[in-house]
Amino acid sequence: MTTNSIPDKYLTIDQDGFVIFDGNRLESKEEGLILLQNMRPREGFGTRIETEFQGVRAIIEAFDTPLIIQRVELNSSNTEELKLTANYDFKTTVQLQNLYLDEWDRFRGYTEQGIPFVFTRPAQAMFFNLCDEFTDETVTINGSEYTPKTWLAPNTEVSDELFWSSRYQKESTPWDMERPHPALASVLPQLKLNKQRILVLGCGSAHDAAFLADAGHIVTAVDFSKAAIEKAQTKFGDRANLKFFHGDAFQLPETFQGQYDLVFEHTFQCAINPEKRNDLVKVWNRCLHREGYLLGLFFVFDRPGGPPFGGSEWEIKSRLDPYFDFLYWTRWRRSEDERQGSELIVYGQRKARNE
Repeated sequence: MTTNSIPDKYLTIDQDGFVIFDGNRLESKEEGLILLQNMRPREGFGTRIETEFQGVRAIIEAFDTPLIIQRVELNSSNTEELKLTANYDFKTTVQLQNLYLDEWDRFRGYTEQGIPFVFTRPAQAMFFNLCDEFTDETVTINGSEYTPKTWLAPNTEVSDELFWSSRYQKESTPWDMERPHPALASVLPQLKLNKQRILVLGCGSAHDAAFLADAGHIVTAVDFSKAAIEKAQTKFGDRANLKFFHGDAFQLPETFQGQYDLVFEHTFQCAINPEKRNDLVKVWNRCLHREGYLLGLFFVFDRPGGPPFGGSEWEIKSRLDPYFDFLYWTRWRRSEDERQGSELIVYGQRKARNE
C-alpha cells in the first residue's frame, strides 16, 4: 500500500464524531474503536487523515475534526495532562500546555499520533470544572496557569503584497495548478448557468478565471499581487470578456458592490489571515446582487499555520450560514494526490435579507 495512490474508500465522520459507513452511522463500538485507533496523518498541502478498516485503506472526511471529545478528566498520575475520551470509547491524552483555542472558544489539540480533536460543549464544561479558575486567555489547574495557543494563528507576511509577488516572480506557487481546477468542467454543466457576471478574488495566474471566460461568462479577476496580475495578463489578456484588477479584495471600489451574479472562490480564502475570513464572506455578500451565488472550492484539512491555512466543513458552514442558502455541498474526490481528500465544493445563493 502506498499513500500516493487513490484510496479504496472514503469514510465520513459526522459533526457528532460518529463514523458514517455505507450511508449509516457505525454503531459497533468495537469496529469504531479499531477504525479510530488505525487513523494516521497523511501530508499534502495540509494534514489529512487516513485509516485502515476491514482491510481497506480509507481517507477520513471529517465534518469537523476526526475526534470529537466527549469526556475530559485529569490524569491522576500526571497533573499537567488530561485524559480524553471520544466516541467508541477511544481514549487519548494531551498535555495542558498543548491545548489550542479557536475563535468559537472551543478547545482543540492533537493526539500523540497527530490526529486532531475538538471538545464538545459538555466536555468543555467538564474541563472548566477541573480548573481552579479561568479567564478569556488562561486556565489555572492545580495552581499552574496555562495559556492555550491560538488556533489558525495569523501570519503577518500574507498581508504584504510583496510576499505574494515574490512568490510569483520566483515561480514558487505550489497552489497554482497551471490549469483550471478540474472540478469546474464537471460542476458547471450541472449548474446550467446562463451568461453570468463573475468575480474571482485572489485570481493568481487566472487559469480558473480564463476557463470561466471561455465558457461565455463576463469575468473580473482581482489579485493583491502585481506580479500575479501581470502573469495573468500575459497568459490571458486577449480575452475580451476577462478583465483584471490589481487591488486589495478588502478595499474594492464601490463600483464592485452588487454587480456580480456569481463569486468564484478557489485558494483565496485559505491564503488570507484566518481572522479576516468573516470579512471575506461579507465582501462576497456585498459584491453579489440580491439573488447572486457563491461557488467555492475550499480546502478542508488540518493546518494551524499558513498559508495555506487549514479549515473544516464545520468552520465553512459556520461562516457562510448567515449569508447563503446552500444548494450544493459535496467533497471533490478526483483531486491531485496532494489535495486528495481535502477539497469541498459549495454552491450557495445569497440570502436576500443580507441587503
